[in-house]
Amino acid sequence: MPELSDAELAAVIAALKEKLDRDRYPRAPRREPFRSCTGKLDPKSVAKPLAPRQPLPTGPSVGNRRGKVRR
Repeated sequence: MPELSDAELAAVIAALKEKLDRDRYPRAPRREPFRSCTGKLDPKSVAKPLAPRQPLPTGPSVGNRRGKVRR
């Protein structure tokens, strides 16, 4: 493990946080290593876990209505 100065460590933490904040998919599994690294480097900045996803609605979809014929 390389020894980093406080300024270098702060820059690495800021870069990781920026990457996480700009990610289009906040629940993507690829983000987990970055979250854990940020938590280890700066424990006071650990983000709270995301709320569980809402279940998808059930029922017929718009494209599958009976009686509609595409021509």
